Amino acid sequence: MASESKEVEIDFSPYLKVYKDGTVERLFRSPYVPPSLDHPITHISTKDIKISSNVSARIYLPKITDPNKKLPILVYYHGGGFFTGSVYSLIDNQYLNQLVPRANAVTISVQYRLAPEHPLPAAYEDSWAALQWVASHSVKGSEIDGEKEPWLIDYGDFGKVCLGGCSAGGNIVHNMAMKAGEEGLIGGVKVLGAFLSCPGFCDSEENGLHKVWRFVYPSAPGGINSPLINPFADGAPNLAKIGCQKMFVCCAEKDVLRGINLRYVEALKKSGWNGELELVDVEGEDHCFEAFDASTEKAQSLISKIGAFIKD
Repeated sequence: MASESKEVEIDFSPYLKVYKDGTVERLFRSPYVPPSLDHPITHISTKDIKISSNVSARIYLPKITDPNKKLPILVYYHGGGFFTGSVYSLIDNQYLNQLVPRANAVTISVQYRLAPEHPLPAAYEDSWAALQWVASHSVKGSEIDGEKEPWLIDYGDFGKVCLGGCSAGGNIVHNMAMKAGEEGLIGGVKVLGAFLSCPGFCDSEENGLHKVWRFVYPSAPGGINSPLINPFADGAPNLAKIGCQKMFVCCAEKDVLRGINLRYVEALKKSGWNGELELVDVEGEDHCFEAFDASTEKAQSLISKIGAFIKD
């Protein structure tokens, strides 16, 4: 390979390398999975759409048994440190094919732009655009960037919109819920619930994300003390303003982020936010274990709890 003779500037093996000439080599790629109108086991239908020039998505529709019944809507943000991951990957599809039937939710899995080609705040901008696009379907005749999606119009319940994500996706969920609380969504749509699995936060104490944050957002105001990555930073919005009625936070015993995730839960409790909060702290497991291997007993148990959280 030509890259073997080039000098490496940033090495995030086994995920990617950035060379001094600006070339980005992506080392880890979960196999691509095409959409299907009838999954052989779950009978979920999936299709790929373009939301805008920057944002695409894969939409999951559970098996419809009552065409007159409206279903919850889940806007899902994948993990990957803001620099890797794909809604078209085997990892994400295996996970969501487990979650969607349990949640019985029309699910929009958002493909946001990735660093370093598109440094933050691109991923946040794309994630917000996708959420507003979903909300716009609640208003007849609204002008949106992209075509209307019939699965949302025909089957989506805009009184039951939830957000969800693992790792960096959990970080995005927090920031989208905060933004929804402060700015509101098209049509007055409210976020009912949000689940965050091992959300990617860090603070002044090194927890492994500092190097990643500097890489994906080198111009971040405040650096590691940006409220986007550090919910406890000076000037961070009061957590009481978070724009959802209920939250589900998952931690894992062996995860390096467990400590800050537990601090986040305690801060939510003390903030004055009056929503419902559920914490699941899984023994013996590591970061986002349920997304990496959804087939294990503990993963199945957690996915069932998340599904019930969305469905209820």
